[in-house]
Amino acid sequence: MPGGRLSQQERQQIALGLADGLAYAEIARRLDRPTSTVTREVMRNGGPTAYRADLAHRATERRTHRRRQAAPRGAEASPQPYGRDAEAVREFEETFTTVMMASGMTAMPARVMASLSLSDEGSLTASELVKRLQVSPASVSKAIAFLESQSLVRRERDERRRERYIVDDDVWYQSMMASARAIAHVVEVARQGVGVLGPGTPAAARLENVARFLDFVAESTARAAEQARAVLHTKTAAPSTADAGAEVEAGAEAEVAAEVDAGADAAAPDPGRA
Repeated sequence: MPGGRLSQQERQQIALGLADGLAYAEIARRLDRPTSTVTREVMRNGGPTAYRADLAHRATERRTHRRRQAAPRGAEASPQPYGRDAEAVREFEETFTTVMMASGMTAMPARVMASLSLSDEGSLTASELVKRLQVSPASVSKAIAFLESQSLVRRERDERRRERYIVDDDVWYQSMMASARAIAHVVEVARQGVGVLGPGTPAAARLENVARFLDFVAESTARAAEQARAVLHTKTAAPSTADAGAEVEAGAEAEVAAEVDAGADAAAPDPGRA
């Protein structure tokens, strides 16, 4: 599978694939690239309906040029905790950002959300986000305001009186509950429309069906979030070399045991033939 950045020719093939209505996975298969690479490329360059190969290629060159200008000479990438591959982490952060953009979030809130979610502390200051994302403080401020309105982040001051933006264990629960409340509001409005349009009329019947459907979705979403909330608070121990070795050894023992059991089953006489 080829690595590195997409070439201009590959971008032209992506544009042709989109014009033909091909799925990202099919375009990626034809390019022998990961699906996430194609998805990220399209979403960061206008989306499937506005993607243009020439504009995307120039935009990538500009981004690369800005990164080189922003990086101090001789500077090396910050060391990653837990022995992580810095390049792999960067690529995954881009993929995570792309997924959130595909769900409807705009670029900057998605980038901020990804940075917060992938930090081990689950929190960053405004200056840390500005440095990490190479954007202006105003861009970070607008993104945070949007994420707060969606109940995805909260803010608090640390011991140095700096404001920190936090995505903690309960953020996704709060977001799901906010979504359920928003859907419930649509249900309420739809049922008001039934009364306005007149029960039994085609338009009213359509709205009633919408209300019933969304009412079920809202109730199910809230119930599932309540039931699964404890999962968000599950704590896991930090990985260590010893733990990794023990897991490999346990896996090997399990494979051997499975082979022994399979051999015993094969050798056992069939009661039906006795």
